[in-house]
Order: sequence, then structure tokens, then C-alpha cells
Amino acid sequence: MSDAELVVRSTRVITPEGTRAAAVAVTGGKITAVLPYDAQVPSGARFEDFGDDVLLPGLVDTHVHVNDPGRTHWEGFWTATRAAAAGGITTLIDMPLNSLPPTTTVDNLGTKQEVAEAKAHIDVGFWGGALPDNVKDLRPLHDAGVFGFKAFLSPSGVDEFPHLDQDQLARSLAEIAGFGGLLIVHAEDPHHLEAAPQHGGPKYADFLASRPRDAEDTAIAGLIAAAKRLDARVHVLHLSSSDALPLIAAAKAEGVRITVETCPHYLTLTAEEVPDGASEFKCCPPIRESANQDLLWQALADGTIDCVVTDHSPSTADLKTADFATAWGGISGLQLSLAAVWTEARKRGYGLEDVVRWMSSRTAQLAGLEQKGAIEAGRDADFAVLAPDETFTVDPATLQHRNRVTAYAGKTLSGVVKSTWLRGQRIVLDGEFTDPKGQLLTRTP
Repeated sequence: MSDAELVVRSTRVITPEGTRAAAVAVTGGKITAVLPYDAQVPSGARFEDFGDDVLLPGLVDTHVHVNDPGRTHWEGFWTATRAAAAGGITTLIDMPLNSLPPTTTVDNLGTKQEVAEAKAHIDVGFWGGALPDNVKDLRPLHDAGVFGFKAFLSPSGVDEFPHLDQDQLARSLAEIAGFGGLLIVHAEDPHHLEAAPQHGGPKYADFLASRPRDAEDTAIAGLIAAAKRLDARVHVLHLSSSDALPLIAAAKAEGVRITVETCPHYLTLTAEEVPDGASEFKCCPPIRESANQDLLWQALADGTIDCVVTDHSPSTADLKTADFATAWGGISGLQLSLAAVWTEARKRGYGLEDVVRWMSSRTAQLAGLEQKGAIEAGRDADFAVLAPDETFTVDPATLQHRNRVTAYAGKTLSGVVKSTWLRGQRIVLDGEFTDPKGQLLTRTP
């Protein structure tokens, strides 16, 4: 404590051992000690007292489409990382598609890193992509520090990122398993999607019918079988179908190395509330019914679902047409994810410790970010300061996203982020930002 450069304290600090009044000492951007609340502050240290606001570890969002470069008019590192910081997120991992070029070769990764470096308000890492024709690029990308590889089992929506068929999945997964990597998968079966009714038009019920649960269930069953056969590590992205939960639970019980995420929109929005023509609610897989949502929450509670991430996938407003068949599919929720999840979690009897586990600790663990995800000695001093009982009504005009289209518009949410800290430096205070202080992250060998 005597050499601390910064001491922050609160009557409610969320640590791995629980929530308690504590003082947190920081030196060189790292937490050096978590001490009693009334610990003496060294004379040379900066000191911040957050009173009864909650001090929690900065969130780690492992599923963000930044779209930079190439589709920067959709989003971008400057706007995405500001939105993340405003919402208490201090680390994100960028998805390999919707940018041009996609992150599917080492050269393309270098392009992304060069673009991101000067614009990042928070720490940023990168996923690589697994395509039908880039098996040879997977190990070099792994060696260059990507955190794993994303694959689609059905069309991705962009031509430059084609999906894998079952043979291609097996080849990519065998290669990735060979060097101990992680494959993260958009799991919808294309044959079930092709067989589903495709009416188009403004009715949400028609769109929901076009993305049936059995498309997810079948794809996940196949992924489990492949992971089991190859002893590979796999992760199911944005789980929407509660019907797949028994398959996943059984696989985990058998020792299959599978983890699963879901998203705030599946946990807080329901099909019953989506107005016809409101394609700001469109995503794939889709927002499903309230009974399905209840089962997702149960699966989070029992550990069948491991974590919660945004799948922030914005576009320009003109692509959000009233026709659900042709509108861009993606929810913009980066800045609002903590408040959205906390608002629903508290209604269901969960606490902020649960939210931190789902949105910080386990996401950091998924990506192997051992320095993130907890307030304890040795970790990066990444914090969010939250007033959990304060509410706000979502006004799209106040969002930092480049295109302020959001399914949460007009909703009243609990949980106001008062400030966000990155490695002991305050980067947001009451909506005011510092210059970018984020670093580019690579996977730890």
C-alpha cells in the first residue's frame, strides 16, 4: 500500500470473494491490494471515494462487430470503444467479419490492428475467421495472437465471409484442435433455414418462423459431435433457442469442451413485444418468445450458459428497412448492455455479483484474459462505477454508437455508469471522455 499511486474505495466493491466495503490500491495500472475500507491512504497517492456507488470490474465483451475498416460508416473503433466505455466495458474483442478486409489472414489482422491502435478508448483484441479456403492461415493467425476463430454454419450475410459445410467444419476444427485453439460458432443449420417458410414483409411472426429453433438445435448437436470426436474446444455464439439447452447440458456433463453465450436482447426483449416493421429488433438467430427467455435465464443460473455478450452488430439506418427479410440483422446494444441485463436480472432476483460473473469474469476466462475480469491483486485496474438504483430512459440521441438505431429506444433501465477506468486511469466521467488510452491485446501464449 505504501507505494500505491492510486487508491479507490467504495462501500460496495465486487470481488471474487463477494461484495464488501473495501479500498483498492493501484500501481502501474495494476491492482496491488484489496484492503479494508478504512485503510490509510499514502500521502502521495491519488484518492477517489465512490461512496455507496458500486465498484465492479470493467466488463469484457467478447462479441463486438466494429466493422472497421471498410464499413466504418456502420461503426468504427472510435465510436464503438467510446460506446463501450460509456457502458462500463473496458475490453472488447472484435469479430472478424463486416470489416473489409475480414480478419482471415495475418496481413488482414495487421491492417485491423493498424486502424484500431490510435482510435481505441478501451482495450481491444481480435478474433480470427475460419473460412472454407483458409485452413492454412489458421495457425499463423493463432501465432499472431488472435483469441480464436469464428465460423458460420449458415450464410453470414456478407459475401467475403462464407460459411463452412460439415466437411469444412471438420477440417478447420481438426486444425484448430491441433494447436489448442478455440472455435467460436454461429450455429444455425442451413438446411433447416432453407426449409422454413420465407414470406418476407413487415410481420415479425413471419421472420421468427423463418429462423426456427431446430436450425440452432441441429447445428449445435453437430458441433457437439465434432468437438467430442476431435477433443476440440468450441464455443456456441449468441444462443437463442432454449430447446438446445438439454443437449448442451448433457455435453458438458460428458466432458465435451463446450461453452455457450447468450445476449442481452435475448434476455430482455421478447418476440411478443416486437412491432411489425421494427427491424431494429432483427437479429439472427432471432429474439424469441417470453417462455423461451425464462429458460435462458434458468440456464444462466445453473451454468449451462456461461456468459452474456452483446453481439453488437450495427448498420446504417437505411439498411434497417421495414421488410424483415431484407433488413440488416443486428442489434446495437454496446453502450446499454450492462443496464439492460441488470434491469432484468434484479427483477428476477439476481444480484450484481451474478451480472459481473456473466459479463466480466467468465468472458475474460473464455478469451484467456487472465489480467481482466476481477478486482483482485495482480489484475488490470479496470473498473466501472455504477449507481445501480438510478434509472434512465434510453434516448438514441445520447448514444455514442455511430448509427443510433437501437431496440432499446424509450425503455427505462436501471444502472447508471458514473465513471469507467482503464488500468487506473479514468477514461469516462459523467459522459465526458479522455483521449484514447486503449491498448491492443493479443492472446497470451
